[in-house]
Amino acid sequence: MIAGLADFQALLKVVTVKRSLNFFRLIGSYYRSRITGKNLHRGLPVTISIEPTTSCNLRCPQCPSGLRQFTRDTGMLQQDLNRKIIDELHPTLAYITYYFQGEPYLNRDFLQMVRYAADHRIYTATSTNAHYLTPDVCEDTIQSGLNRLIISIDGVDQESYARYRIGGQLEKVLEGSRNIVEAKRKHGKGPQIVWQFIAFKHNEDQIQDVKKLAKEIGVDKLVIKTAQIYDFDVSDNLIPTNETLSRYRKVNGAFQIKNKLLNHCWRLWHSSVITWDGKVAPCCFDKDASHQFGDLYKQTFHSIWTNPSYNSFRKLVLKSRKNIDICQNCTEGTKIWA
Repeated sequence: MIAGLADFQALLKVVTVKRSLNFFRLIGSYYRSRITGKNLHRGLPVTISIEPTTSCNLRCPQCPSGLRQFTRDTGMLQQDLNRKIIDELHPTLAYITYYFQGEPYLNRDFLQMVRYAADHRIYTATSTNAHYLTPDVCEDTIQSGLNRLIISIDGVDQESYARYRIGGQLEKVLEGSRNIVEAKRKHGKGPQIVWQFIAFKHNEDQIQDVKKLAKEIGVDKLVIKTAQIYDFDVSDNLIPTNETLSRYRKVNGAFQIKNKLLNHCWRLWHSSVITWDGKVAPCCFDKDASHQFGDLYKQTFHSIWTNPSYNSFRKLVLKSRKNIDICQNCTEGTKIWA
C-alpha cells in the first residue's frame, strides 16, 4: 500500500497544466475519431517508449531480440538523441518507458539518460532481466530517479525459469532483486519494484509460489502477465491450459487472440515508440519497426507525428485494423494482464 501510494505521488509530480491540456486534447480527439470513423487526431504524445538497445544477454524463444531475428540493426541509444527527444517533447510528455527490445542495462549510458528525463519532471520506467543489478548499479539506479523497475521472473526454480529465459540464471534475478530492494531501503527512496511473471504452460502451477517468493524478497508488486506468442507451431508447449492465463483461445483447433480487433487504438493517439537509432514506429507490437514514419536524426518529432504516413496509418486502423499485420497479435482493447 505504501509503495503504491509513493508511485501514485510520483505520477502526480509530473502533472502540469500544459501536459493536462494536451492529454484532454488527445482523449477528446480520440473519441471523436472513434465515433466518426475519421482521423481527427490532435495533440502530442503523453507517453513514449525509447529503446536503449536491441542487444540482450538472453535468448528467449518468442522474442526477436533473443532469437537475433531482427532485420534492423543492433545498437545502442546515444545520449544526444535522448536529449533531443526530451528537449522537444518535455512540455507535454509525462511518461517514458526506457524499453522496447533488448536489455536496457547493457547500455552503459542508460541511467544517465534516465537522469536527464527525471530532471525534466518526466516519470520513467524500464524492464530488465535483472542480471546486471549489482550493488553499485542499484545505487546508480536509485540516484538516476527511475520511477518504476520491472523485473522479469518467469519461474521459481532454475529449470522452470530457464525454460523460457534461455541463458539466464534465476539466482542472478533473485540476487539483483535483493540488491535493488536493499538499496531502496537504504536511501528511503527509489523505483517501484515490480516483478513480472509471464504465465506459460510450464509455470502456470507456480503462481502461488511466486507470490510467496515476492513477499520474501520484498518487491513492491507482482504482476502476472499473459504471454505473447509468435510461433504457433510451438504454442502447445507454451500457452497455459488455464485459459484465464492466456490471451489466446482455440477456435476450430487453431489458436486465436481473444481480442475482437475493433477499429480503434488509443495507443496510436497518445504514445509512440522510438528505436535506438531514432526511427519512429507506431507501438510496441511492431517489434521489428517495420512501420517507420520518420527518422529523428533528420526530422523533428512533431513533423513525424503529424506527417501523412502517420496519419494514414491512423486512418487505416479506424477503417480495418484486423488487416494490419502488427495489429493481428495485439492486446489493445482486450485484457493484457492475467
